[in-house]
Amino acid sequence: MATTADIRNGLVLNFNNDLFQITEFQHVKPGKGAAFVRTKLKSLTTGRVIDNTFNSGVGITPVRVERRKFQFLYKDESGYNFMDQETFDQINITEKLVEGADLMKEGQEVEILINAETETALTCELPPFVELEVTYAEPGMRGDTANSPKKRVEVESGAKIMVPLFIEQGQKIRIDTRTYDYVERVK
Repeated sequence: MATTADIRNGLVLNFNNDLFQITEFQHVKPGKGAAFVRTKLKSLTTGRVIDNTFNSGVGITPVRVERRKFQFLYKDESGYNFMDQETFDQINITEKLVEGADLMKEGQEVEILINAETETALTCELPPFVELEVTYAEPGMRGDTANSPKKRVEVESGAKIMVPLFIEQGQKIRIDTRTYDYVERVK
């Protein structure tokens, strides 16, 4: 059993019969009254984000989780298939547990959060940035440069991204997986 003093970003805890990951927290000590911890909790089963306030010193139930590196193999009708980089074991994960699935390409390395007590996969996280090739891009219109215009392109994984007009088909670009934003061209 832990207390609110042990709260940190990324901690997974059992709360209201569900597993939640702490995405943000703030310890508040008002001038009057007792201290408390304000948190944003993301459900690992539904993906819903809730706000919750814990009184300082209250007991919480952390869940032991491990981050393991896996390689994305392929997608089929049952979900996404990954291979453990160390043991070469393969696991299948449903689409709702994979964030940013349309930015994954075969052979890409990802981190899967595994509940160490039950050995079940909780979420699959892509690296912060991925490099993908543009497979379809409409030509930019000459003279259309006011207000930093953007156009929609399709990358090799099937995702559609907004990029500047100078990006052309066949170029590799770096994409932020958290926001789906174009970052830069890759040589």
